[in-house]
Formats: sequence, C-alpha cells, structure tokens
Amino acid sequence: VLVRKKILPSVITYSALITACEGGGQWQRALGFLRMMPNSHLKPNVVSYSAAISACEKGGQWQHAVHLLDTMRNDAAVPDVIAYNGAISACEKEEQWQVALSLFTGMQSVGVEPDVITYNACIAVCWASCKW
Repeated sequence: VLVRKKILPSVITYSALITACEGGGQWQRALGFLRMMPNSHLKPNVVSYSAAISACEKGGQWQHAVHLLDTMRNDAAVPDVIAYNGAISACEKEEQWQVALSLFTGMQSVGVEPDVITYNACIAVCWASCKW
C-alpha cells in the first residue's frame, strides 16, 4: 500500500509494523519486516529490535530472541532493559534458565540496570526449571 501511494516507509513505520505483528502473534512476519529495513536503506533501532524480540518471545522463539539481541549489539543498536527483558522472558517461557541468567549477568556487565520485570523473569525461569 505504501509503495503504491509512493509513501516511503521510515524506521517508525517499520517499527509500528513489527509491533503490530508482535500483538498479532506473527513473529515470522515481524522478523521479515526487520530484515526488510536495510533494503529500504533504513537501520533498525532499539525500538525495532525490541519489538521483534518481543514478537519472538510471544511466539515461543527464544533462540531468535537471543540471536536478535546479539545482532542488535553487532548492528550498533545498544540494547536497553526492554530488549534484555524480552529476550530473558523468551528464555523464561521455554525454561532456558542458563541462557536467561547469562543474559541477566551480561546486561549488568554492560551497564544496563535490571528492573522488576527482569528480576521476575529470572525468578520464574529458575522456579520453572527447579533451579531455585
């Protein structure tokens, strides 16, 4: 639709599309939109990545969520607590306690302060995995 009306998409447009996919449980589409951004000469930002990570979390795709967090760092988009929380929560839902706790430790080592959501997800993954 945007192309037919000659409206050029922006980072905000793509981030909104990714967020809509997240809400609709369409993690594959969210990743597709994220991958399309460089083709439009747009660089994903922390909001784009965080929305895609959250879409993967909701879709039970912890590996993709963690991979996106790594890609984000390599792409010079500095992950914030929201991005880390999404990846940690994705691990929590799939009982990947070792990965979740590694992310928890890693976020602090780069100066990202955990919040209540972070602590709750870490407690939940340890509890669910009987590592408490």
